[in-house]
Amino acid sequence: MAKIVGVRFQNAGKLFYFDPGELWPNPGDFVIVDTIRGQAFGQVITGMRETNLETLDSPLKPILRIATEDDIIHMKDNEEFERKAFDICYRKIVEHQLEMKLVQVEQTFDNSKLIFYFTANGRVDFRSLVKDLASVFHTRIELRQIGVRDEARMIGGLGPCGLAICCGTFLGDFQPVSIKMAKEQNLSLNPTKISGVCGRLMCCLKFEDEHYVKTRKRMPKIGKDVETPDGFGTVIDLNVLKETVTVRIHREDSNEIKTYPINDVVWFKMEKEAEKQKITKAENLMPAQEEMIAEVFDEDTEIRVLPEDGEEARESADEEDFAFTPDDENFMQEPLSDEIEQGGNVVDDWQEEVARALRKSDDNKS
Repeated sequence: MAKIVGVRFQNAGKLFYFDPGELWPNPGDFVIVDTIRGQAFGQVITGMRETNLETLDSPLKPILRIATEDDIIHMKDNEEFERKAFDICYRKIVEHQLEMKLVQVEQTFDNSKLIFYFTANGRVDFRSLVKDLASVFHTRIELRQIGVRDEARMIGGLGPCGLAICCGTFLGDFQPVSIKMAKEQNLSLNPTKISGVCGRLMCCLKFEDEHYVKTRKRMPKIGKDVETPDGFGTVIDLNVLKETVTVRIHREDSNEIKTYPINDVVWFKMEKEAEKQKITKAENLMPAQEEMIAEVFDEDTEIRVLPEDGEEARESADEEDFAFTPDDENFMQEPLSDEIEQGGNVVDDWQEEVARALRKSDDNKS
């Protein structure tokens, strides 16, 4: 078991775990940690807890120290420097006429590296740009191309709901979102209504998808005939969030539409689970028989498993010898082709011979 602390480096982003060592940081404290890119300034999100090392994706890096006042001032100076570096890089991109959009600039806490994030439609040859930036800042320069989702997270903004976008406030990792989730929630498939500010499907489609999938399995499908407290009817609408079913009740002269909770509606369900259980029992039949045989007989007892119906008869038939001794009086062996040729009784024109036999039979009848 190892002690870990969750640290985040931006307002919203992935949560990274570090080894606190002898330190005891509390949630909300700023810390200086050691990362692959060098020293970084982050904020503690989750307090100290113990976990198994096998569950971690990568080896733990240590927390160097809890941030002091000087560290916080140094971090603010870096943020001011990043804004100036952004303007300089933007002008250099225009000078080199590169088709790329600068999104954000990040400087490591120890000032050992300057990272420029940008978006582009394809590959960009920015070698000349890197040389110019290195001559200006006299530090290691790194240009990193990102996607539109990461761009929206860094810039921020308001979503179609009027609130701040989820990825810029509380989302850690991006979850895969598919158009099937929108269909499951009966949403309009108009791209402008189900897309976020990044142009991709909204991340919030993932939030309620699990509830919709589980609840729909407990509800009848539209068009299903059901039984309600007021009689039989047909399902015409479903409300997954309220877990209600709208049914058209069949009357003698007219129809009546009413809404019922799921528990008040009864319908015929296909026993798929029962069929699966039958298949499972059939698959587990032979192992159960073997266990029963093992309990009855000793280990040294030879057990012969009988073949299926028809196999034993076929195997015995293959092993039997059907040779027999012919009876000379009642059995005459069919002559071989060589004997026929030697006898000279082979008819050259078989059609003529057949016609002759027919004429002979006609004469006998007459």
